[in-house]
Amino acid sequence: MAEKGEMEVELGPVEYRREGAERMLFAPDVRVNYGFASGWEASLEGDVARGLTAGIPRRSLVESEALLKGVLREGSLQEKPGPSIATEFGVLLPGINDEHGTGAILTGIASQRWNWGTLHLNAQFALTREQHADYFFDTIIEGPHDWVVRPVCEIFYERDVGLFRTRSALIGGIWQVQDNIAVDFGLRGALVNDHTVGEIRAGVTFAFGVTKGPDILSRLLVTLLHASH
Repeated sequence: MAEKGEMEVELGPVEYRREGAERMLFAPDVRVNYGFASGWEASLEGDVARGLTAGIPRRSLVESEALLKGVLREGSLQEKPGPSIATEFGVLLPGINDEHGTGAILTGIASQRWNWGTLHLNAQFALTREQHADYFFDTIIEGPHDWVVRPVCEIFYERDVGLFRTRSALIGGIWQVQDNIAVDFGLRGALVNDHTVGEIRAGVTFAFGVTKGPDILSRLLVTLLHASH
């Protein structure tokens, strides 16, 4: 989580997805977090999707969200006893050339760190842009936090009521280049109803202090919107 007065940028420069006969490239995939108060951050997120198969929009802005995230209980992630508890909630924004409408999202996050690794448990409930109920359960296990490169695995289940059911697994790693710079990479396989999905992911997260965080957030949103045209 971004510290107060700090900007954290999660940049996924390349994400290649195969779903049946369809091919998609997500670049850039950007999430910007700004710590506006102790234990609280505001986030803005969006993906520029590029269709590589006939019949898919050549370029669109998808998965856009405006969120608030706060720590409800300080724990092992803050070097205190017991689990860390956080929440994240906000608005699902309409996309461009895809994902019309708005929705809402609420997430609960519990994390515990030990010497051998870190466990994250996420439960998410949403009202989708199509006004369907959606729920999502996620488990992430990371290797020892003091390793320069730590392995990561993730298993999640998602159900969009009336539309689809997703079961997914990911394996990868996180390279902690510096205290404020991390590079992540992974391979994901999923089953969406009866269709298989494969993804290759790579990204970087970096943080820096700012004095005009909201202005930077707005400029990055404008950049994303222009990139989708």
